[in-house]
Amino acid sequence: MSKIYSQLVERIRNEVSTLDNVVHRVNNTWTKFVEHPEEDAYLDAVALNLHSFYSGLERLFELIARHVDEIIPEGKHWHQKLLSQMATDLRPTRPSVISGESAKALDEYRRFRHLVRNVYTLNLVPERMERLTQELPRVWATVRREMLAFAEFLEAIDD
Repeated sequence: MSKIYSQLVERIRNEVSTLDNVVHRVNNTWTKFVEHPEEDAYLDAVALNLHSFYSGLERLFELIARHVDEIIPEGKHWHQKLLSQMATDLRPTRPSVISGESAKALDEYRRFRHLVRNVYTLNLVPERMERLTQELPRVWATVRREMLAFAEFLEAIDD
């Protein structure tokens, strides 16, 4: 396996493990918020971890775009374009990294991350966060499988 693909496979697997922990933290902290809604710190922690969830995935997407696709989107909407690129089959270079359904679901987390970066935490809407939190285990289970399958693809093409 080429050094760059080997490093990318290792990075994907390490990031998947880290994201497992992030998803666990989101769910645990949300439970604490539900039990103690007067504690703003729990809501803030959920927001930070939802932000981290998408940011971790986007770092992987950037690495794949740079080292496999050899093209990184640019411009004002590059985050959206990158997500779309990961759901695009670019054969013979590579299959899609994630499904179209996963891209659509992840776009909600991308938009939420943008919100967290651009508003005060006191403007967060718990109802929107509740939906994202409740959907996260299902979304992550699918994306996790897709990311690990892509790592296996990289291993297979280099063998």
